[in-house]
Amino acid sequence: MSKDKLVITVSRQYGAGGRELAQILADKLGVKLYDRQIVHIAAAKLGIHDLSEQELLEMENSVKPLSLNFIPFHSFGNHMGESSSNMYMSESSVVRKLAADGSCVILGRCGDYALRDNPDCFSVFVCADDEYREKRGQDVYGGKSLKELNREDEKRARYYSYYTGRNWGDGTNYDLVVNTGKDALTKIADGIITYIKAVKL
Repeated sequence: MSKDKLVITVSRQYGAGGRELAQILADKLGVKLYDRQIVHIAAAKLGIHDLSEQELLEMENSVKPLSLNFIPFHSFGNHMGESSSNMYMSESSVVRKLAADGSCVILGRCGDYALRDNPDCFSVFVCADDEYREKRGQDVYGGKSLKELNREDEKRARYYSYYTGRNWGDGTNYDLVVNTGKDALTKIADGIITYIKAVKL
């Protein structure tokens, strides 16, 4: 890893505070956070300009439930014919370009997989216990129930598995797994930065 460049990818359980943690990390490191901007840049690369943000996100995540004879997308290259495949490929290209341009934090978008061979990348998975997530669902996410949060995570897991062939949330796929229910997000961010400096820089 270069001492002058650091790219952190953050994947997270819904309701675990991963978005806030990613922003705190970006602020502490003085770098940009990329998330939905990636979707819009990818859409522009594909010549898509007339869809709303919600429509773009729905198109991006249009991966059907996995069947018992599931074979992941990456095994076929880009010939699966799913409506979201071009968006995924474009997003991965954008993620790699952003990482090449300089230090940043990338939230979601299978960033850990897209940058798996990048020596400047450090991947984090953010999780929390059900009680913590349920409380945040009520207080932060507009009264969402734990069942609703888990339903969103099922979509994320399908999307990730379909395109990467890996199990979403499996600790072996990430450099670090953190439980945000254990302390304040600012302290956890400090701990992540300290750990990265200790093992990577």
